[in-house]
Amino acid sequence: MARSFDVVLFGATGFTGRLVAEYLRRHAPAGTRLALAGRNEARLKALGFDWPVVLADAGDPGSLAALAAQTRVVCTTVGPYAKYGLPLVEACARAGTHYCDLTGEPQFMRASIDLAHQLAEASGARIVHTCGFDSIPSDLGVQHLAEALGPLKRATYTVVSLRGGTSGGTIASALTMMEAAGKDPALRRLLADPYSLSPRREAEPDLGPQPDFFGPRYDDFVGQWVTPFFMASVNTRVVRRSNALLGHAWGRALRYEEVWGMKTGAAGFLRAGAVASGLGAFFGALAFSPTRALLTPLLPKPGEGPDEAARDSGRMRVRVYGESETGARAAVLVTGEGDPGYKLTAVMLGQSALCLAHDEPQLPRVAGVLTPATAMGAVLRARLVASGMGFTVERGP
Repeated sequence: MARSFDVVLFGATGFTGRLVAEYLRRHAPAGTRLALAGRNEARLKALGFDWPVVLADAGDPGSLAALAAQTRVVCTTVGPYAKYGLPLVEACARAGTHYCDLTGEPQFMRASIDLAHQLAEASGARIVHTCGFDSIPSDLGVQHLAEALGPLKRATYTVVSLRGGTSGGTIASALTMMEAAGKDPALRRLLADPYSLSPRREAEPDLGPQPDFFGPRYDDFVGQWVTPFFMASVNTRVVRRSNALLGHAWGRALRYEEVWGMKTGAAGFLRAGAVASGLGAFFGALAFSPTRALLTPLLPKPGEGPDEAARDSGRMRVRVYGESETGARAAVLVTGEGDPGYKLTAVMLGQSALCLAHDEPQLPRVAGVLTPATAMGAVLRARLVASGMGFTVERGP
């Protein structure tokens, strides 16, 4: 594509956007043509990046079309995506411009699929959602596991160790989704559907209940007490979409879930109960408007988030256990140093944008509204390993 820029970052004045901009400044290959986009030129220039500025407003489709026409890749951190994201997705899909974001909002992704998948297929655009902690460790972890074992009968993403904070932007997205779900029964049904992002819902196997939320339990497969992982309701849908887009190459009858590992014995049982109760109380309070109104002033505001010391002290350690259709077992250990939602997410989104911009000949020959695994797969995984993350296969018995 003959464009003025390789990557334009939309939303650099936000908390996460600034981290991604800084990452790209430090790690983009020499010669990468970078630019910032937003509606306030003065604020963008005040960030101190010696990059061109493109004026664009999420509420002005014409400006978004002009933005998409100028670049090979749009990387956006402007959320909540359900409020602000669809016009930019459509602009990129029509222009044949690759796109990546950080959304963790299933209702937005479903709307994006319905609006833009065919448009992007026709134009050659790769529209790639969830290019951060939502949902790259899940999606690329299961892909790596399937490459090692072949088609899978089951896989369980298990959090081993996780340390990080949260930002006002993340809170705003979660609140937007909960407020909308409280008013819309159809949205609640979509959020509860384990195959809500699948390309053909009617073609998915009937594997029975696949709950994202449950009480603490001992899981024989992973060998420890577990409790629900709070991002499972997003990540599991992304993994199932990847599998369906790949013709169920990861397993036609794959059962996939995500849990938080709590060790073994009585200590594991007690910790699992405490974590499950705490998460249930927090999300339950956010689900009801009176308690949500009381909690909201106490939560981080948009533009706020963990400081540099907190971001540097974070870490992620996740193990994806799998069993193949033939009974072979293995696991993939996914690791990274730094706050998963911010420092590591800046790495993952930044490398996703660079992958889409620079690795076109090596990428799968696909277009449409995709996932990290189906759009970039092993090429992105190699970039992340070179950037310090780990995707290590551990053979089972």
